[in-house]
Amino acid sequence: MNAPRELVIIGAGPAGMAAASTAAGLGVDTLVLDQQPAPGGQIFRGIGQAGPAHLELLGSDYQAGTERVASFVHSSADYQPDTAVWSLGADGELGILQRGEARMISARRVVIAGGAMERPIPFPGWTLPGVMNAGGAQVLMKSSRLVPLDGVVIAGSGPLLILLAWQYMRAGVAVQAVLELAPRKNLWRAGLRLPAALRAGHYLTRGLGYLLALRRAGIRVTYGVSDLKAVGNDRLEAVTFRTGGREQSLETGNLLVHFGLVPGIQLTEAAGCRHQWNDGQQCWRPQTDAWGNSSVDGIAVVGDGAAIGGAVAAVHAGCLAGLEAARALEHIDAAERDRLAVNDRQWLQNDLRIRPFLESLHRLPETLLSGTADDTLVCRCEEITAGEVRAAVRAGHRDPNQVKFITRCGMGPCQGRQCGQAVANIVAAACDRPVSEVVPFRVRPPLRPVSIGELSMLESGNNTA
Repeated sequence: MNAPRELVIIGAGPAGMAAASTAAGLGVDTLVLDQQPAPGGQIFRGIGQAGPAHLELLGSDYQAGTERVASFVHSSADYQPDTAVWSLGADGELGILQRGEARMISARRVVIAGGAMERPIPFPGWTLPGVMNAGGAQVLMKSSRLVPLDGVVIAGSGPLLILLAWQYMRAGVAVQAVLELAPRKNLWRAGLRLPAALRAGHYLTRGLGYLLALRRAGIRVTYGVSDLKAVGNDRLEAVTFRTGGREQSLETGNLLVHFGLVPGIQLTEAAGCRHQWNDGQQCWRPQTDAWGNSSVDGIAVVGDGAAIGGAVAAVHAGCLAGLEAARALEHIDAAERDRLAVNDRQWLQNDLRIRPFLESLHRLPETLLSGTADDTLVCRCEEITAGEVRAAVRAGHRDPNQVKFITRCGMGPCQGRQCGQAVANIVAAACDRPVSEVVPFRVRPPLRPVSIGELSMLESGNNTA
């Protein structure tokens, strides 16, 4: 194995690009590993190929990415796209996959900027063709200009529902309805957070603008929806739901669902970082300090992979992590780091003022998180139902990892990414315990499928990056 790189950053989204540009600008030898073919992450996907009309269609938040990507591209950071990380140790050793070859590299310092993932929630019919995640649909629109041609229903909870509906409306897509599954009582809870949220009022103004545009276009936005079901035989044919005490149905061949974002914590779990339950965001997140440092010396976590804060907050957090990396690697001292960090720390604090309001407004009900019907698939890879998970609990297996051992739930190609949280919620409810007291699936490398042929390259000494 070659000599360690000074700094390895995993991910080239808003946080990773900002950390790389900052650290490289201070003389740090910086390597950026990105699973995607071009920088930008999910939020700025395809922005390098986007023309003026497409930039205008997707809105100002997306347009901001042009400057972010340009700054990163013109930095001295060594950018390596199409590179997957399948292993990360507490000692800074990384297993990577490039061009069909597995390699091992090492770093004196690692910044994880892998971002978030959409929260998977099983519900009746969620595996039918025609049902997909709203974030995935948005990626298709950004990168390939693909949109539904015959109408769409958007359901779930979170700001993305309204943003995607607005973008689709501008693209000429027939949005049949937007169904918000957060309870109406959340409005009262969120109202208590509104005064502080006004300090980041531009988010509220923008969101209200999207809502007004949808209303003027006659697009239905329904709040307080429950009992969401996707109905069909070989593919989606209709969506049923309850609102105002009545069951309703919409015929559609396309249902996009989104239940908020959660940090992607597989790498931090593999590296042995400590995690804590974030009740506001209803998920686990790695413990980090103000600079992104985790509990493992030399490993930092920034952006939505540390806690959901959005693209702007991710940029400022990335800048702070880049400054801390330069300090830890002795390119600057602590006083210089603190001086350079003043603006980013202030901007980050101000930008995050909106989060308690959004978390209260879009808080998901426990009935949605843990009340999955027994005959609904929870683990798509191994075809395990919610009823089988509950049966394992009744048999005495009161821990997700025990349930995993007995049922194989979480042992498929996704390594529990799509079922881990659902299993934890079901187990917690069946045991009458808060989910914060339930230990999630343990994570072991490889973190993504790697073939024997790819691993065989490790024996050839082909371990450079």
